[in-house]
Amino acid sequence: MNRIAHWIGGAETAGTSGRVGPVYNPASGEQSGEVDLASAAEVAAAVAVAKEAGQAWRSASLSRRAAVLFKFRELLAERAGELAEVITSEHGKVLSDAAGEVARGLENAEFATGIPHLMKGAYSEQAATGVDVYSIRQPLGVVAGITPFNFPAMVPLWMCTTAIAAGNAFVLKPSEKDPSSALFLARLWRDAGLPDGVFTVVHGDKEAVDAILAHPDIAAVSFVGSTPIAKYIYETGTAHGKRVQALGGAKNHMVVLPDAELDAAADAAVSAAYGSAGERCMAVSVVVAVGDVADPLVDAIAARLPKLRIGAGTDPESQMGPLISAAHRDKVAGYVSRGATAGATVVADGRVADLPADGFFLGVTLLDNVTPDMDVYADEIFGPVLCVVRVQTYAEALELINDNEYGNGTAIFTRDGGAARQFQFDVNAGMVGVNVPIPVPVAYYSFGGWKASLFGDTHMYGPDGVHFFTRTKVVTSRWPDPGTSSVDLGFPQTR
Repeated sequence: MNRIAHWIGGAETAGTSGRVGPVYNPASGEQSGEVDLASAAEVAAAVAVAKEAGQAWRSASLSRRAAVLFKFRELLAERAGELAEVITSEHGKVLSDAAGEVARGLENAEFATGIPHLMKGAYSEQAATGVDVYSIRQPLGVVAGITPFNFPAMVPLWMCTTAIAAGNAFVLKPSEKDPSSALFLARLWRDAGLPDGVFTVVHGDKEAVDAILAHPDIAAVSFVGSTPIAKYIYETGTAHGKRVQALGGAKNHMVVLPDAELDAAADAAVSAAYGSAGERCMAVSVVVAVGDVADPLVDAIAARLPKLRIGAGTDPESQMGPLISAAHRDKVAGYVSRGATAGATVVADGRVADLPADGFFLGVTLLDNVTPDMDVYADEIFGPVLCVVRVQTYAEALELINDNEYGNGTAIFTRDGGAARQFQFDVNAGMVGVNVPIPVPVAYYSFGGWKASLFGDTHMYGPDGVHFFTRTKVVTSRWPDPGTSSVDLGFPQTR
């Protein structure tokens, strides 16, 4: 049995809590390893190492930090295929999808190589007579990332690249369901020349999370997960005086107007709904069919589903792999049952699909005539289930999206530029796609939703990431000639 340890002080460190968690190969259903689960005391010890290492790293020059980031980026590119295999072995997504995850994470490393430019402040000469004012950005100290199972490499790379480039020490608490990708990244950081202790991996469950949220030496916490947990992370972390960004769940709508290119819309809906078995916070889970496009659109989507190849992620012929666990598979199947009972039309039923005998597989499901009062519409299912809601007008489609509690991502498919522009102006969501079904921003913008999809003031990575992992200091300076000063108890004026 493969034992997955922590990474503390630049080396694998076996846990001492006596607690472990199982790690599975979702394609076979077999346990492939066990991961150490840290106690609060182990978290505290790891943070102490990170704090000491971070004090020296903060003093490293910007050029030194950039050099490490460049090297890390090169190593990540060279070994991307290996990392994709690690992701597939524990998450189950197909290798091509895992490779795409690594590629998007690589973009964040590339963005962070520009840290000398990103850390620049501002300077105002002669703000008052003989007085100059300037601002500088400085790291926070020790910061932490708590990341989800569905992107075990990309989401940590969203956080750690910017945090480390900015001069912080970074403590990662990855998902205990697929923890090995975090150790792979740790070895790359070491090989890139990052000082020991600046990047730390502590595995664990709620005990480790709570220890991170309460630890006085952790200045900020970045989180991605479900909305209930995001709310808990935000409230608990901020109550302990921390800066927190907590990205929550989603119910992403894709509006299809009657003038849309039908085949392109159908291809996009299938790709965005069933890629990675729907285990993406940016997956399209609701298609909003406007007017008379509904019947041909549903037919076009349904015609594509029998052609999808479902199997082990290591099989190059597979297009969709298993879900993360047996429990989650059964939970998703339960939503399909409740949707049918509530009156949705089951166009394709993933529960009765021809699937591999072993593993945590579920086929693709398409539900038509879904209404907002159904559980399958209201809840984030996080599986290969696509709902179709029919409306008559653009205004109804917009109202549906804006009334939803989530506001992560949305998309519109149309040939009408005016309608697309109006949609991006009207819709209450943080990320919008125009004929793009999964509008994940490139690394030099920032990722984040609105409403119950984000708790905190800043989005993740890109410019917002730099702001989150640094704080601004403003310096007001004067260099007077000897004998020119005097006592003045009045409030300083800039005249």
